[in-house]
Amino acid sequence: MFHATTILAVKGESKAVIGGDGQVTFGDAILKSNATKIRKLYNGKVLAGFAGSTADAFNLFDMFEDILEDKKGDLLKSVIAFSKAWRKDKYMRQLEAMMIVVNTEHIFILSGNGDVVEPEDGKIAAIGSGGNYAISAARALNRHADLDEEKIVYESLLIASELCIYTSDKIKHFTLEK
Repeated sequence: MFHATTILAVKGESKAVIGGDGQVTFGDAILKSNATKIRKLYNGKVLAGFAGSTADAFNLFDMFEDILEDKKGDLLKSVIAFSKAWRKDKYMRQLEAMMIVVNTEHIFILSGNGDVVEPEDGKIAAIGSGGNYAISAARALNRHADLDEEKIVYESLLIASELCIYTSDKIKHFTLEK
């Protein structure tokens, strides 16, 4: 497993939120703490975030964005086409990055092996070094607190930053509403 940032997405009934910290590390040194690792795609109708090698992630973003345009914003068709392309391309199979993509209908994790995973609950997904901390916090907050999706993402990433040395408390997020 590579050491990377933390990205968390939460999809509710009427909105979807993705957030991530901005830490960039090189080995055991922090190079930067305020990078932006989340994006709005397809005219702001799809949110995406990455963990892993920055250069690899930009290649993945570009390729996914092209497919999303080709599929006219259909997220389900796009992740399937993306997975097929990822698995067929020898260069892409070597990339060390993962992505979360979400809209108000779907949420998916795109793994470094070309896998497409829809979370079991269809609501919460996390990747990166602090992903397990963030998803645990998000599940607990979603279950036991009366918080909206933005607050769940922020608080969960903050908790992850307190536990994971590869996650900072410089948190950014984007929201989509139906």
